[in-house]
Amino acid sequence: MIQCPNCGGNLKFSPSAQNMSCEHCNSQFDPYQFDTKTQDAQEREVYDVTVFTCPQCGGEILSTDHAAAGFCSYCGASTILYSRISKEKRPRYIVPFRRTKEDCKKAYKNRMKRAIFAPDILKDETCIDSFRGIYMPYWSYELVQEGMFNLPGETQTRRGDYIITRHFSLTGEIDSWYDGVYYDASSSFEDRISEHLAPFNIGERKDFCPAFLSGFYADIPDVSEKVYENDAKANVWEENLRKIYQTPQFASCGMKTAGAGVRIPEVKVHMVEEMMFPVWFMSYRKKDRVIYATVNGQTGKVVADLPIDPIKYMIGSLILTVPIFLLLNWFLVLTPFVLTAVMAALGLLTLFLYGFESSEIAKRNSLKEDKGRNWANHQKSVPHTNSDKPKIVGYIGALSAIGISALLLLIRPVSDLYYYGGAILSFFLICFTMISIIQAYNLLSTHRLPQFDKQGGDDRA
Repeated sequence: MIQCPNCGGNLKFSPSAQNMSCEHCNSQFDPYQFDTKTQDAQEREVYDVTVFTCPQCGGEILSTDHAAAGFCSYCGASTILYSRISKEKRPRYIVPFRRTKEDCKKAYKNRMKRAIFAPDILKDETCIDSFRGIYMPYWSYELVQEGMFNLPGETQTRRGDYIITRHFSLTGEIDSWYDGVYYDASSSFEDRISEHLAPFNIGERKDFCPAFLSGFYADIPDVSEKVYENDAKANVWEENLRKIYQTPQFASCGMKTAGAGVRIPEVKVHMVEEMMFPVWFMSYRKKDRVIYATVNGQTGKVVADLPIDPIKYMIGSLILTVPIFLLLNWFLVLTPFVLTAVMAALGLLTLFLYGFESSEIAKRNSLKEDKGRNWANHQKSVPHTNSDKPKIVGYIGALSAIGISALLLLIRPVSDLYYYGGAILSFFLICFTMISIIQAYNLLSTHRLPQFDKQGGDDRA
């Protein structure tokens, strides 16, 4: 806790004032006034913090305050977190919070107004009030690409019976420097969420000072800066290539970027710095699943994976079927044959949707898109399990509906009762698959209870 020099009250960093503010006398101070680093080289590299560890999942967060923390941000457990005093490696820069908690809650509520099928608990004031400010660690890369490049080009034009092919050798010089190509350095922070929260304006970055953490928490960097190095290099080359494409002299030459004759200078990492970015973080736990919602603490951008309440969705769907039925009846003559064909089409659509959700779940289970967590699991020898699996039985409803409809369309029974009976049965089978789609979607929008094996910070510390 940082004490006010005037009254001894608790000083916290104020996002609106961008200063340290006293809770009692409202005095304001420059955060760097309370930077306690000494002239000793080793002491300048670390700072004193309290490390809170969740007894249920092992997740760890840092704080400069000593007050007990009774809520885990990662598994949603309401429990007193174990605490210990530790020295952590100082980041190079920090982007301070600019959005207050009230700004965060307002932005989240505006997002929830459009989430008509979300569970009511996520709109409850108690749940919304559980947002807490956390500084997330990021690796910021400084990269350079300079030197001569050569890219082949080829165009074809037709003149009468002849096709004329022109070959080009496009040369030029690249002299580029990029600063602030960043990726999150925490395995507990899903890469997909951090990407959607972007961008952060690193032009507002400041030299790190522990006082900025007062009133907030911070996550621990546990992913090596090497993990995203190739991604950073690829982004730089793609950006430079985009600018080359925009060069008028090259735009019409059919430039190729792969194959024989392609020579480009290497993208080099000049420097990697650890930075902290501000994120408002909320977690809600329901049985063995956790729902995360995040707000960019600098811009107010909301990123939330919201599950669907099946009852709300089915009621909304039934209400929506009335105008759809009237509209179809206005433009189409729903003969028994046409009705059966419509049910077959709906069966194919639901089958496709369920297959898509299943493939997305498999993609997330593979961790190919979450390099940080994948790397951390390998470092800690954590066995990867694919427990988030959609039920295979979900395919049965749509497949059965398609089979019934196809059979009726093929044999064309004389009595219309067969068509109507098959359509009713197909409808209920499709509803079964729709419920399975909702369940699969809710698997994607929620997370298993995390189990961390934190080792206490950046491996370079």
